[in-house]
Amino acid sequence: MKSIVMFVLAVAMVYFMVKPGEAVQRGQVAASLASCMPYLEAAGQNPSTACCDGVRNIKAITPTTADRQAACECVKSAAAKHPNINQDAASSLPGKCGVPLNIPISPYTNCAK
Repeated sequence: MKSIVMFVLAVAMVYFMVKPGEAVQRGQVAASLASCMPYLEAAGQNPSTACCDGVRNIKAITPTTADRQAACECVKSAAAKHPNINQDAASSLPGKCGVPLNIPISPYTNCAK
């Protein structure tokens, strides 16, 4: 019984040491870019306001290099699942939204750089 209590206390200590929102989650990145899919798959139109808000959100949740690398991995994984993404639209998205974002939208990106 004593070992169970110690285990629960150890788990609780680890849980409370990690603050929610400190690490970039795939769900955050996916939700932020979900409204961009029509733009990313159909070149020639402009991204929606909701899409640009999502790009701004990604910028806001990635202040550190580690955060940007984690978000990059999320974007890379999502891009690999959507082969219809127009690479020209993807590379122009941050600029069209007026957001300097150093996270490429491509399945071929080296996120370590």
